[in-house]
Amino acid sequence: MSLPARVLVVDDSPTMRGLITAVLNSDPEVSVVGQASDALEARAAIKELNPDVVTLDIEMPNMNGLEFLDKIMRLRPMPVIMVSTMTHQGANATLAALEIGAFDCVGKPSPGDARPFLDLAEKVKAAARSGLRRKASPPAPAITPSAEYRVGRKVVAIGSSTGGVEALITVLQNFPKNCPPTVITQHMPSTFTKSFAERLNRLCAPVVEEATDGARLQIGKIYVAPGGERHLEVINPSAPSCRLVEREPVNGHRPSVDVLFDSVATLAGRNAVGVILTGMGRDGASGLLTMRRAGARTIGQNEKTCVVYGMPRVAYEIGAVEQQLPLGAIGEEILKLTAARKEGVE
Repeated sequence: MSLPARVLVVDDSPTMRGLITAVLNSDPEVSVVGQASDALEARAAIKELNPDVVTLDIEMPNMNGLEFLDKIMRLRPMPVIMVSTMTHQGANATLAALEIGAFDCVGKPSPGDARPFLDLAEKVKAAARSGLRRKASPPAPAITPSAEYRVGRKVVAIGSSTGGVEALITVLQNFPKNCPPTVITQHMPSTFTKSFAERLNRLCAPVVEEATDGARLQIGKIYVAPGGERHLEVINPSAPSCRLVEREPVNGHRPSVDVLFDSVATLAGRNAVGVILTGMGRDGASGLLTMRRAGARTIGQNEKTCVVYGMPRVAYEIGAVEQQLPLGAIGEEILKLTAARKEGVE
């Protein structure tokens, strides 16, 4: 049996520190080795205890969580899980933390929540297994849309989870304004996906928006599945559209990447490109295989550039991935596969 993941809990609220500690210590594969109420205490505790993982509150006195995270990633890179309030402001701060290099995020529970921090222990264990994290590089500047790129008839579907914020920014900043219709399922709390779509919209040349039920797929638009209670599908071959479906979670997720990929396989068949990026678990692997069997081109992120080589690994092992690529090459490859000249379309 491997040693438990050693965790430092950083939060200015004694109640929250106690709750997080109790949740984590209930898992025999996790051990909370220390607590800190602010960045100064946390810095000393990291030096003394050398934890495998830090859980970090965003709003703290003296130095906020984002500033402290930036120092950690520059001076002593290690896996950090952000603990955020489930508000629009909290979502924006959490997205900034993920871009700086945080491993993942969890939302603070609401009053009366029967199962607070449900996935926290699993995320801590995955973070501990991931080893040291580099400091995230600043997003690459968006490429100048090539006059040679002419969009074809293909639909692009992308699935991602842990590490997906940074990965999606890297991929989508390669897209020109006239990109192929693109649908994305990223595992993320419901209050975060709208802020994430807005963030992508500011960073990328195409229009990026949170998907709505009935929205028509259009050239130059990217649709991000809303987190929460519904899955994103694409339907209606004569007028391809988004559909949000109330169904049970698949692979423990709602929205699920498998649900999206299965629907794209049915809708578009060979006129699709499927991409699976960094993430824990296996969601999206079987759906990507369905896409490949239907004639779609499929891409998986390679192990070296993944924050967590989980979803792409499973997809590769079951034969769903046609080609594995480093993250920095995926955006360009998507454009090659979707350009009109590759399909004989004028």
